[in-house]
Amino acid sequence: MYEYHTLPNGIKIILSHTPSEVIYSGVYINVGSRDEAGSDEGMAHFIEHSLFKGTEHRRAYHILNRIDGVGGELNAFTTKEETCVYATSLTEHLGRCLELFADILFHSTFPVKEIEKEKDVVLEEINSYSDSPAELIYDQYEELAYNGHPLAHNILGTKRNVKHFTPERIKLFMQQRYTPSRMVISVVGNVDFDSLVRQCERHFGHYADHPSLVNRTTPPTFNIFEKHIHRHTHQAHVLIGCEAPNVYNTDKTAFSLINNILGGPAMNSRLNVAIRERYGFCYNIESQYVPFSDSGLFYIYAGVDLGAQERVCQLVTNELHRIAEQQMTPLQLRSAQRQMIGQMTINNDMGLNEMQSIGKACLCFDHVDTLAEMNRDIMAISASDMLQVAGRYFGSHKFSTLIYGN
Repeated sequence: MYEYHTLPNGIKIILSHTPSEVIYSGVYINVGSRDEAGSDEGMAHFIEHSLFKGTEHRRAYHILNRIDGVGGELNAFTTKEETCVYATSLTEHLGRCLELFADILFHSTFPVKEIEKEKDVVLEEINSYSDSPAELIYDQYEELAYNGHPLAHNILGTKRNVKHFTPERIKLFMQQRYTPSRMVISVVGNVDFDSLVRQCERHFGHYADHPSLVNRTTPPTFNIFEKHIHRHTHQAHVLIGCEAPNVYNTDKTAFSLINNILGGPAMNSRLNVAIRERYGFCYNIESQYVPFSDSGLFYIYAGVDLGAQERVCQLVTNELHRIAEQQMTPLQLRSAQRQMIGQMTINNDMGLNEMQSIGKACLCFDHVDTLAEMNRDIMAISASDMLQVAGRYFGSHKFSTLIYGN
C-alpha cells in the first residue's frame, strides 16, 4: 500500500512503508535527453553530473560528504525522459537527504572550475562508451529508428556540445524545465507519512511552480532498416528490434510478459535456450522492452561468433514468429505468469529498486499499482491476448536489424 500527497506547488510525494532501518529516497524529475535540442543535446546528463559540484550553501566536498559521511550513498542518473537524484541512508538521516536534494536542485551554482573538470569526466565517458560496441549499438539503433526526432539522440550528447556548456546555459536550462510540478519525491522505508510530508514541505514547499518549456512531440514514424557496419571486433554484435507499446498502451502488460518469455533474465528464456544452450553461438543474448510516454522500443541483442550472425538472425526471427503464430498452452502461459510475478516480487523486495519503480510510475500516472494489482493484471492475460499482441508488433516486415562486425 502506498501513501500519496501533493504539495501546493505541485511536487508529488509517495511513500512505501517498510520496517527496515535503511531508507531509500529520491527525487524523480520529468526531464530527460528528449527535452533537449541542438546545442543543448547532452545537457540533462551533464546537469546530473554537475549537481554535486557546489551550491549557494555548500562546496562540492560538503555535498559528497553530507550523505557519504554518515555511511549513506548519494547518486543520480539520466534517461531519455527523466532525471533522478537519490540516496540510501539510515532512517534517521532522511531529513538530511531531503534537504540536500532541495539544495542541489534549486541552489546549484555550477562553479566554473568544477564545470571544466566535469567536462573532462563526461568527455572520457563518451570515449569509453564509443569503445564499447555492446553499448553503442543501442544508441545507434535508436538514432536510425527515430531519425531526426529528439528520442534519437544520445543521452551523453556530443563532445562539441559538452565543451561549450557554460554555467549560465546550465542554469537557464534548469530554470526553464526543472519545475516543481514535474517532480516526484519517492521514499521507501520506516517513516511516518505525516512526518515525511512535513519535512518535504519544509525543504521543498516554498519553491514556486511556473510553466515549463518541456514540449514533447510524438515520433512521426518508426523507421524500418537493415544496416551492417564494419567494425574491428572479436564478435559480431547483433541488434534486432521493432516498435513496441508506449507506457500508456493497454498492450503494455502482455508485451512485458512476451518480452520476459523471449529474452528475460531467466536462463530458461526462449532465446537463451534456442541459441546459446542449443548451439553455443553466443555468450549473452537478451531482449529489452523500453516504453516511452508516446512510443516504445523492443530489442534483442546478441554478441555472437563472427561467422554466425546470419544463422543467429534467422533463429531469432523464428522465435519471434513462433510466439506470434503459435498460441501458448495453458500450462506454458501459467508457468510464464508465475515466473514474471516471482521476478517482480523479488525485485520489489530490494528497497532501492522499489523507490525507483514507484517514483517513475508516480511521475507517469500519479498513482502506483500495488504488487497484488500488478499480479492480478498479469494473471488476467489470456493465451489469445498474447497471440494478438505478438502479432500486432511482430508481424512480417516490422523488424529492423543493426549489426557490427568484420
